[in-house]
Amino acid sequence: MSPSATEFDVTSVLREVKMVRTEGLVRIRDLDLPLLRRAAAPRSATVTDAWPVEVENLLRTAVSRLGGGPLEEAAALTLGLAPGMRDRPAADRRRLAAKAYSISVERFRKSQEEMILGQISEQICWLGGMGAGAEGASRQPPLLAPHLQHRSLRVGDVALTLHVHPVELVRHIDVIVSAVNTHLSLPEMFKASVPAALRRAGAVRDASGEVLADPVHEELVDWRRRNRVLSRPVPPGTVVPTGSGALAAQGVRRLYHAAVTVPRHGTNDYDVAPQDVSLATARVLTLLTEERAAFTPPLRSICFPLLGAGRGGLLPQTSVSALWAALRAGAAPDRDIHLVVRRPLLADLVTEVLGARPAPSAPRAFDDKETWHRCV
Repeated sequence: MSPSATEFDVTSVLREVKMVRTEGLVRIRDLDLPLLRRAAAPRSATVTDAWPVEVENLLRTAVSRLGGGPLEEAAALTLGLAPGMRDRPAADRRRLAAKAYSISVERFRKSQEEMILGQISEQICWLGGMGAGAEGASRQPPLLAPHLQHRSLRVGDVALTLHVHPVELVRHIDVIVSAVNTHLSLPEMFKASVPAALRRAGAVRDASGEVLADPVHEELVDWRRRNRVLSRPVPPGTVVPTGSGALAAQGVRRLYHAAVTVPRHGTNDYDVAPQDVSLATARVLTLLTEERAAFTPPLRSICFPLLGAGRGGLLPQTSVSALWAALRAGAAPDRDIHLVVRRPLLADLVTEVLGARPAPSAPRAFDDKETWHRCV
C-alpha cells in the first residue's frame, strides 16, 4: 500500500475537516490537524509557522475542485471560505449553506452537509497523496491553483488564449465579458455563477473582508436608471459597460455585461437563444472598438466565458459555436481574444468544437509557485 493511502484516509481527514467546520477558520491554529497540516505543507515538506494559512489554502483548493453549483457554493459557506464568512458562527454558516440548496437547516445537517464534507475530504486526500514522499513531491500540483492553465490556440488564421480557471482569477485582461439576464440584475455575491463571481471580486472591502461598496452592481443600476429601464427588461443582445471595481487591481479595466438570458415568467429558469449570444458577442466587439481610444493604453484584450452555458442552460458546445461565429467575423489584429472555462474537461470540449490546434510556443500550465505569483 502506498504511503499516501495510509497517511491520507478519508475517514481521518474528514474528522479534521469537521473540526474546522465547527470551530471556523479563525481558530485553525488552536486545532489538532496533523493530516491537514501535512497535506498543506509546501514541496519542501517543512511545516512553517504559517501553517494555518497553508491549511486554509488547501481547503480553498479542495473546494474549488468540486465543480461549481450548489455543492461548491455550500462547501465554501459551511467552512467559512466565502467572502465575509470566516468569523461567522458555525450555525450561521450552516444556515446559509442550507439556503444554497433551498432546504431546511435540519435536512441539510443530516444529509447534504455530510456529503459536502466528505467530498472535500476526498479532494484533500488526493492533493495530500500527490505530495507524499519524494516522488510525490516532484509531481505535486501547486495547491493554490491545481488547474490554472493558459492554452495558446489557433483556429484557422485566428489566435486565441484559453484560460482554465475561475473567471475571478483572470489577470491583466482589459475587458471581461459577463452574461446577465435581460433585467440586468446581478445575482447575490455568494452565488456560484460568472456574474456573481465578478460582482464578488469587484467589491471594495476593508481589511476584515467586509464589503464597503458594490460598484459593479451600483453602476448597472445607475445605467438602468439613466436609460429608464429600472422596471422593464432590455432586448436580448444588449451590452452594458461598467467599471471593474476592485478587479482594477488585477489589471482588469472594464466589464461588459451581455444580456443573453431571458427569465421564464413565474419560474427560476431562463431561456437563451444561440443567436442572442452571437448578437451580444458582435456588439461586445463593437463596443470594444468604440471605447478603445478612450483608455491609455488603448483597450485591446478581451475575455469571454461561455455565455449562457451556466444557469442559462445552453449546451457548452452550442455556446462555443455561437460565440465563435461572431468572434471569427470580428477578428482584428488589434484585438487579443481570450476564452475562460473553469475545468480542464470543458477546455478540451472547447478545443474540440473549435477544431483548434496548439499555437507555437504555447504556455504550459503553471507548475511552480514563482510562476503563479508572477501571473497573479
